[in-house]
Amino acid sequence: MPQGAEWLVILAIVVLVFGAAKLPDLARGTGQALRIFKAETKGLRDDDDDVKDTTTPPVAPPPVELPPTSPEQPQAEDRQADKNNG
Repeated sequence: MPQGAEWLVILAIVVLVFGAAKLPDLARGTGQALRIFKAETKGLRDDDDDVKDTTTPPVAPPPVELPPTSPEQPQAEDRQADKNNG
């Protein structure tokens, strides 16, 4: 890793190559690129987690309980049919 004096030399070369006016734009562009890169890598990790979650077997929903049928209801209908017929 470069140390203090080496960083100054690198900074001087960058200023000479790009110019002092272009340095803020260069830093802004680098920051945006890093943000995009981090967001994309996080998205890939999330996609990998989703793939791992889908490999587990799905859980069956609980059975639906039907209301109990009362035997009295058909008898009442039969009685009404008998009254109408007789």
